[in-house]
Amino acid sequence: MNPTTPPALLDTAIPMYAAGTSHSYRAPCQWVMTEIANGQMTAAIDAEVIQEILHRYGSLGRHADAVSLANNLMILVPQIYPITAADVQIAVSLFHQYAPQGVKSRDIVHAAVMQNNGLTHIISTDVHFDRIAGITRLDPLTLYQQAQKPSP
Repeated sequence: MNPTTPPALLDTAIPMYAAGTSHSYRAPCQWVMTEIANGQMTAAIDAEVIQEILHRYGSLGRHADAVSLANNLMILVPQIYPITAADVQIAVSLFHQYAPQGVKSRDIVHAAVMQNNGLTHIISTDVHFDRIAGITRLDPLTLYQQAQKPSP
């Protein structure tokens, strides 16, 4: 994803895996975060991403880690979409359509924000985004593997 294209929404899992312990997604997510930091990828987040980070680390009693990761992410990815009333209305409609297919409510909020802001791509490990019409999921593992291949 070229820096001149519209941003891709960065799903919460990406900074969480990048900051986390050993996992098959850790290195690919660290690579994605580095690409964003180096201006090679253009990303945005929504307010729900920050809420999810605070919620997850808070539930583990890791409050300082929550604050640190949230603050660092907001510096690295300063384009933060709010959750508006229009987003919530779209989310309810999307929930009705996609929740029976296994799409989680917090991800439906991301999809609504994307829809209302003209975003079509999300960098995510969550395969259920593949079910939502109009959204193209960019898997960090696939992106990482493609970047490691020598150019022809």
